Amino acid sequence: MVCIPRIFSGSIRIAKRQFFCKSNEPINDFASIQLFVNVPNTLFMRDLPCFRISQFCRKFCSKTYIVDLSPDSQRIVDSLISTFTKSFGPDNQELSHLVSKLTTDIVETVLKGIKNWRIAYKFFTWAKGQSGYHHNCYTHNTMASILAHARQNGALRDLALDVVHSRVSMSPGALGFLIRCLGSVGLVVEANELFDQVRMRHLCVPNNYSYICLLEAISKSNLIDVAEMRLNEMLNDGWQADKFVLTPMLQVYCNGGELEKAWNVFDQINKIGSVDAHVLSILVLSFSKWGEVDKAFELIERMEDYNVSLNEKTVYVLIHGFVSASRVDKALQLFDKMCKLGFSPDIAIYDVLIGGLCKTGELEKASYLYSQMKSSGILPDVGILTKLISVTEEEEMGSTDKAYCMIKIMMGDKPDSETGIEKLFKVKGIVWPNTTSFTVVIDGLCKNGRLDEALELFRDMDKIECKKDITVYNNLIDALSSSNRIGDCIQLLSKMKHARIQPTQFTYNSFYGYFCRSEDVPGAFNVVKEMRLNGHNPWIKHSTTLVKQLCKHGRAVEACKFLDDMVKEGFVPDIILYSAAIDGLLKVKELDHALELFQNICARGYRLDVIAYNILINGLCKAKRVSEAQDILNEMLNKGLVPSVVTYNSLIDGWCKDGDIDQALLCFSKMDGEEREPNVVTYTTLIDGFCNAGRPDDALMLWDEMKTKGCCPNRVAFMAMINGLCKNGRPNLAFVFLREMDKKELRADSFVYIALITAFLSNLNSLLAFDVLKEMVDRQIFPRHVDKNYSLLKDAVCKLSEDPHSSSNVKTLLAEGSIPLNFLSDEDETKFKSIV
Repeated sequence: MVCIPRIFSGSIRIAKRQFFCKSNEPINDFASIQLFVNVPNTLFMRDLPCFRISQFCRKFCSKTYIVDLSPDSQRIVDSLISTFTKSFGPDNQELSHLVSKLTTDIVETVLKGIKNWRIAYKFFTWAKGQSGYHHNCYTHNTMASILAHARQNGALRDLALDVVHSRVSMSPGALGFLIRCLGSVGLVVEANELFDQVRMRHLCVPNNYSYICLLEAISKSNLIDVAEMRLNEMLNDGWQADKFVLTPMLQVYCNGGELEKAWNVFDQINKIGSVDAHVLSILVLSFSKWGEVDKAFELIERMEDYNVSLNEKTVYVLIHGFVSASRVDKALQLFDKMCKLGFSPDIAIYDVLIGGLCKTGELEKASYLYSQMKSSGILPDVGILTKLISVTEEEEMGSTDKAYCMIKIMMGDKPDSETGIEKLFKVKGIVWPNTTSFTVVIDGLCKNGRLDEALELFRDMDKIECKKDITVYNNLIDALSSSNRIGDCIQLLSKMKHARIQPTQFTYNSFYGYFCRSEDVPGAFNVVKEMRLNGHNPWIKHSTTLVKQLCKHGRAVEACKFLDDMVKEGFVPDIILYSAAIDGLLKVKELDHALELFQNICARGYRLDVIAYNILINGLCKAKRVSEAQDILNEMLNKGLVPSVVTYNSLIDGWCKDGDIDQALLCFSKMDGEEREPNVVTYTTLIDGFCNAGRPDDALMLWDEMKTKGCCPNRVAFMAMINGLCKNGRPNLAFVFLREMDKKELRADSFVYIALITAFLSNLNSLLAFDVLKEMVDRQIFPRHVDKNYSLLKDAVCKLSEDPHSSSNVKTLLAEGSIPLNFLSDEDETKFKSIV
């Protein structure tokens, strides 16, 4: 066990005043947390080692204290209370006669007799300004107590400053009381400053009770350094660290999340035999607060060793804490302990537990607890039923049916036959479902495509006069619009407006999405105008869908006009929309129109991204306008944009198809300078370009480089290499690549086999040509009639059928039907039929 060190490390650090949060707790003169048992207030004063309560000359902090006044003084008190509770001016004659008779006892009694803090403070301020009268520590403390109860932090702060500036002498007990007032409303920094000021100005000699009050004030914060410094001062002055000193230290460590230090303090309290309900409550609640649920529960189990019993308030707080920490298991264990102790849980605790189980999807346990609640005679409220409906809706199997059934039962509908769920949720009387219940079930029905039932339930809301909110309207409109039921959507929108529920951006975009998906440009634009009038924005995803769909179906010009109209309505399309429009124009061969749009958006100040440039460069390259694409690249570089691998791949492909392999290699070399790693597309494009340029050896060198750099060739790369080698009269090496494809389980297209067959025939190697043909037959890889390679294969089959080395084999395949007869020439087909 680690003992509390005599000297704590760290210097005092006090936060600025405005960072302190105002406490919501009422002032409590003895600031104890009585969650387990009722602890007498006197306990906190009884065992102080250095003084007894009877040693004080007066009980300044007692709420029942009444000053023993003479009849004359009492009449003055009554007169002052009467005068100040009415409107009065500074020249009030009645007050002028009473000034000379003011005493601190009279002022203190008047303050206690005035019920309104403002009037009390007004009287206190008036008395202070009267000639011959001076407030003492007891009038200040009485006013401080009133201000603390009224949560008037500003006035209380000024009062503390006035004590110092007016050099009011204080007893140690009076100082402790004022510090407690400050601490009760969260003015911890001010309490600490007051303690130092009165000591420095010799207005008070603090004793251990003063220090205890200060530590209690500090314990309401997480100022661990300040608390440790004050404890050091006490220990250095010879005061002992007893229970009343250690308890605030325990609290401040718990507030600051220093649970290890808090546990060490608890060990010290346990060592001196002072563990009580207050100490245990601080520790167990702090463990719960900081998510240490297992430690908190372990401490609860040990409470019996300290003869401390749980009470309902403690259990409620801990169950709430455990559920908030997603530890419903421990909350249920504590609930069982609560029931065994004879406590009767109310609907609030059932609500918390059922809600926690619903959040974790444990419907079976939640239903059991619900059944237990009903058995105990507690009727469920709509909140509990809504939670059960929500978790039922989140289940996968039959969830919507269960939730729908539950809400119908809540409305009083009688099912044809009672099943388990009907029996479980049947309650005496009708518990009307609320808006949340309807929203959850309607949303579930919509997600499952049961729109008619969702609409029926929506109409049922009117029968029980359940208020419809924007969420339930939006869910229905969104689902109906996604199912192209625009007529129902329009009816719901009309009902919304009639109910004075303003459509939101989501509402309008549900309609907008429908018109965009339908490629209904006028309808979409009408919604855009409506959104502009109501201050909403169309969603980019819907606008992009419309533009892409229009471009896909050859309506790119119409898409561009739609974008122009949006600009006129004040909605400036983003670069994604313009990129989609440019891409659409390029696909319908409207290259000049695409360039014009590109230049226009640049002139409007748009900062185009790499994707937009890539779209245009790729379009130009495919149109064999590679020089213009190169100019676009240079413009891109001048604007500080870094080309991507896609950019260079487009240009390399363009130069290769243009027959300028050197320019393609120049682009390839720039990629290395820009630290853009070539990918398999880059290498494949160049390999194809080398082969088309009659440079197969360079293609093979590039293949080796690709593999050396860890770029794995794919199916397309293999086919490009095989086809390229065949074009350059090297079918034997190409055949090796085909076998390597087989090892990698990559399937070649028919044009690769046809290229090999044609190349072998060109090299007069009909046997290998037939072997490749046989492999095509076995794998059923044949081109379609519209394929340009169909005629090449037909010519190859004819040649093989005429070649003496392969003709018999070909005729066998023809006889078996493995090769269609139409692959023969008309003359050979006639001969073959006559032979058969």
